[in-house]
Amino acid sequence: MRNPVPRLPAANRGGVHPLLVVSLAVAVLVGAPILGVLSNLLTVTPESGATFAHLWSTVLPEYIGNSLAIALIVAVLAGAGGIGCAWLVAVFDFPGKRFFEWALVLPLAMPAYVVAYAYTDFLQFSGPVQSSLRDLFGWQAGGYWFPQVRSVGGAGVLFALVLYPYVYLLARTAFLERSPRMWDAARTLGVGPWRAFFAISLPLARPAAAAGIALALMETLADYGAVAYFGVPTLTTGIYKSWYTFSDRIGAAQIAAVLLIAVTLLMVLEQKSRGRARYYAVGARARSEASARLGRLHGIGAALFCAMPILLGFLVPVGILVRLMRREEAVGFSARYLGWLSNSVILAGVTAVAAVLICVLLAYAARLGRNPWQAISNRVVSMGYAVPGAVIAVGVLIPLARIDAWGAERGMQFVLTGSVVALVYAYLVRFLAVSLQTVQAGLVKITPSMDASARILGQGPVGVLCRVHAPLLWRSLLTAGLLVFVDVVKELPATLTVRPFNFDTLAVITHQLAADERLGEAALPAFTIVMIAFVPVIVLARAIAKGSR
Repeated sequence: MRNPVPRLPAANRGGVHPLLVVSLAVAVLVGAPILGVLSNLLTVTPESGATFAHLWSTVLPEYIGNSLAIALIVAVLAGAGGIGCAWLVAVFDFPGKRFFEWALVLPLAMPAYVVAYAYTDFLQFSGPVQSSLRDLFGWQAGGYWFPQVRSVGGAGVLFALVLYPYVYLLARTAFLERSPRMWDAARTLGVGPWRAFFAISLPLARPAAAAGIALALMETLADYGAVAYFGVPTLTTGIYKSWYTFSDRIGAAQIAAVLLIAVTLLMVLEQKSRGRARYYAVGARARSEASARLGRLHGIGAALFCAMPILLGFLVPVGILVRLMRREEAVGFSARYLGWLSNSVILAGVTAVAAVLICVLLAYAARLGRNPWQAISNRVVSMGYAVPGAVIAVGVLIPLARIDAWGAERGMQFVLTGSVVALVYAYLVRFLAVSLQTVQAGLVKITPSMDASARILGQGPVGVLCRVHAPLLWRSLLTAGLLVFVDVVKELPATLTVRPFNFDTLAVITHQLAADERLGEAALPAFTIVMIAFVPVIVLARAIAKGSR
């Protein structure tokens, strides 16, 4: 018999439980920046109307056009690469399959802006590729054509190289979870592998693949570092330019609102694309013992297809960073470098601990009682990860600036804008969803009978949480904290906008040095970011390798 989830204590059923109050407060704090940004479009004043009309007649069409063009390239390339690799490793047996199953997630450790810096040095006119071609063929400057990496197309390709793992992970799981009976039946009826893929496998995996592409597109639209370095004007660069270059807060907020609407439409379209279709797995989930063995040539082709994204999305950028560090004479663990590292680690550590503690309360509150307000609160908290960092930065700074101004009028010196508190607040709004999903996934694995047994033995809700759940949840809590820690270290747009004056992190200093074309000096902090992000990726890769045995 299934044990019911324990409800709230009887003493609290007639009133409002403290955990519900905490959940509602967190939801308000997370939702306030988002609503603040949207209010700049919904609130019509002569000043705001004139600003938006000026943006629409000048720069906004170019921002939207470039953002859509990059998103289209990412959708096509990341979709094709992620789905193709997932299908090959899930269905067929070929040389290196076991290696590719986990190695295909390695580009997740590479921030897009780091890849942009690396490939620019590698492919620019004075870089090793063009210099070698000129020496080899005797070409002269201006006498040959070479693809321009600093372009809309170059940005789209680089984003696809680092974001295709989102599609790969979800599509691979979908291919593995589908029953092999339909595939085997199609092959028995004489249907070839390509026709079976397009007629059976791909339609069944479409929801998962669409979700992966949507995640990749959200990350694309949210990026600032890569497109700013390439000089490609997009919605995110427009936000930063309006805020800092022109000191136009209304314009920045309105561009942020347009970006937020674009992300929301992307989420809605992904849901609507499924319509009323439902996708069910029939029969056994496990695949046949023996995958289809590819012939020699086809096996080599499959191995090369899977090797290319790993090579271009991870190995080559890492090799370029190592080459830059070896070439740079000033590279070393100087006091400045240790300062950037300590700032990043402290910010990431504080945010990770705060996020885990808050999400434990939110997840436990949802477990205790099925209150609709609790469900709404957790849903609002989960929205933050879909919102670009630049949008959250603007949404955080606007209300904090008003609080500072209100305090100044009354003789109170609030210094919230441009403070570490504001920066941690922006991080929590952005990354609470990552921690909440991880904690909830761990909590649902604990049988409710353990809660009931502890309650019978006299333990209250706090005692059950501390003495029963906490020891069982430590792996999930560690994972949640690690994910938030890495995301904070990699985050650039929010950090660049909200940080205190002269407060540099690894991400900020990497961007500033690269913007000054000091790529050799930027290599060490960039490489440090990659190594920090490499830790959870390796954990994920090991889990994939263990699950495929």
